[in-house]
Amino acid sequence: MSEYSGGKRDMKKVRIGMIGYKFMGKAHSHAYRDVPFYFDLDTEPVLQTMVGRDEQAVKLASEKLGWQSYETDWRRLLERDDIDVIDIGTPNHMHAEIAIAAAKAGKHILCEKPLALNVQEAKEILDAVQKAGVIHMVSYNYRFAPAIQYAKHLISTGALGSIYHFRAQYLQDWIMDPGFPLVWRLRKEIGGSGALGDLMAHSIDLARFLVGEISEVSGMMETFIKQRPIGEMTGGLSATVDSDSKGDVTVDDATAALARFENGALGVFEATRFGRGNRNGNRMEINGSKGSIRWDMENMNQLELYLEDDPRGMQGFRTIDCTEVEHPFAKAYWPAGHGIGYEHTFINLIHELMRSISTGTVPSPNFEDGYRNQVILETIERSNIERRWLNVSY
Repeated sequence: MSEYSGGKRDMKKVRIGMIGYKFMGKAHSHAYRDVPFYFDLDTEPVLQTMVGRDEQAVKLASEKLGWQSYETDWRRLLERDDIDVIDIGTPNHMHAEIAIAAAKAGKHILCEKPLALNVQEAKEILDAVQKAGVIHMVSYNYRFAPAIQYAKHLISTGALGSIYHFRAQYLQDWIMDPGFPLVWRLRKEIGGSGALGDLMAHSIDLARFLVGEISEVSGMMETFIKQRPIGEMTGGLSATVDSDSKGDVTVDDATAALARFENGALGVFEATRFGRGNRNGNRMEINGSKGSIRWDMENMNQLELYLEDDPRGMQGFRTIDCTEVEHPFAKAYWPAGHGIGYEHTFINLIHELMRSISTGTVPSPNFEDGYRNQVILETIERSNIERRWLNVSY
């Protein structure tokens, strides 16, 4: 599949059809365009077609972001022979219909998180891709920060010993203004949940990736502002008010959860969009018998490490700048000390997707991970309603 001609690698073209063109559409477009620049691959993503319902807006977006064409109906992508991968960046309520249809059409799939509105939809999506035998991946991009990958290495090699604690916070503050509109992310029928699925889903994915499966949870949820003016997202985390009338907020503004892992570790999770002063405070700490690690997305290139075996008098958290060639993914970019950013987590993710398409293997995180994450989210939500600990059952 990979040959050299005239000194230039002849890579297999993987033609992308992307549904959605705002926040995640921009992030994914950039990653597809840049992954061949940094990584030597046998496959090259082609920005074939972008889809959006607003023709004028999707036309402008497709031109700006480098797509060859656009469509206004996602179903057209499934009929076309020149589309290999369906990239789903729509609001959450559309994920299941699109993913299941794409699997039946034999397309590989990348889907934004969370995978679905609920466990039933997530299971139907998982069944569909497994039956179709297509490559599938869910976009938990924070796994692909080099510091997180190096943390995985440290844990897997036993540097931290037995793991006792995983604690995570994901704090944002972008909806604290009572005048911020009732966008789709604040409506359960479209988003599925609020801070729980939007933020804590990331923390749960990191917990499963780094520590292991969660067996039991207890959750607490709250909605602080019950009604908001009607409006819609305009890109990123910005929105406009469309009406003087108000509607009910039907998702959580904040969620807290306790967890037990199958290996005996304890977990503490907090997610809120009411954490004043926190723009993207995605943080975690892991404590083991031999050491501890800390990580903060707002300082994503650095990993703090404590090792108990350090000599007395020298013990304490050291800061590792995860930009050395020894750190996962880092050698693809710049010399040591030259940091990378948020967008590079998506480039690293797309690298894994392209590599998996080339080798015919399912990447990680995949729809099995998405389904298991969804089970944990829903169990936390049920625990809040029933006000008791619940077992996590897949």
